[in-house]
Amino acid sequence: MQYQGVLTKMQTELGSPIQYYLVFEDSFLNVNQLLDKEIEINFIGCQCLNCGKKKKIYRQGFCYDCFYSSPAVGDWIMRPELSTAHLGIADRDLEYESKVQLQPHIVYLAVASEIKVGVTRKTQVPTRWIDQGASQAIAIVEVPNRYLAGITEVALKNHYTDKTNWRKMLQNSIETFDLIAEKAKVESLIPEEAKEFFYSQKDDLYDLRYPVLNYPAKVNSLNLDKTPSFSGKLTGIKGQYLLFENGTVFNVRGSEGYVVTINV
Repeated sequence: MQYQGVLTKMQTELGSPIQYYLVFEDSFLNVNQLLDKEIEINFIGCQCLNCGKKKKIYRQGFCYDCFYSSPAVGDWIMRPELSTAHLGIADRDLEYESKVQLQPHIVYLAVASEIKVGVTRKTQVPTRWIDQGASQAIAIVEVPNRYLAGITEVALKNHYTDKTNWRKMLQNSIETFDLIAEKAKVESLIPEEAKEFFYSQKDDLYDLRYPVLNYPAKVNSLNLDKTPSFSGKLTGIKGQYLLFENGTVFNVRGSEGYVVTINV
């Protein structure tokens, strides 16, 4: 059976294991059902996720022009501390930025390789953690806007990384931590403006289980620009990656905007 469409990050559904879906314009695919099966991926073109034009993808599924003009990829996305909507100051589009920035945000600790600190909108729990391939996660604070989450993250980055080692995550080379104990340690590190929002009464620890038959000993990343046609047996899905029997891994989110056919 053949599916065709523009790649966007896989939709996920919390379960044991997590369920993954590739969603195209006219169809969708439950990726879990492809485990232990041969699949073929063919790269046939590009389509910007913003303007819809058949233009080379620059970053995050956007063409060059859209990446530098769309409010959806402003600097405050990657660096929440740069958010200014709470001051009524626009970066690119105040209406859009107010919608995204002026809503509850969570600062969290998660374990995908080692402990990392991160920020997500409350509506993105636990999706954000699944997308990172975290095995465990816990919320530290819930603040009313993105700026407060950003300055809290900056303060905690002196003590924890804000990056995931994707190779270790995919190899399941993960250290064991007590996130509830770690959360108790960080209360004193939170900036004054965010202290009142600390989750002192809640210790909701998320344990996340991924549909993986075998973890690879070594990983080799599939780049569709260099290898436009690939086939292999699917042995796992973790984060936004497809894992194949020969150690090849494919970052679906990293290939957003690529038009592909998938033969099953």
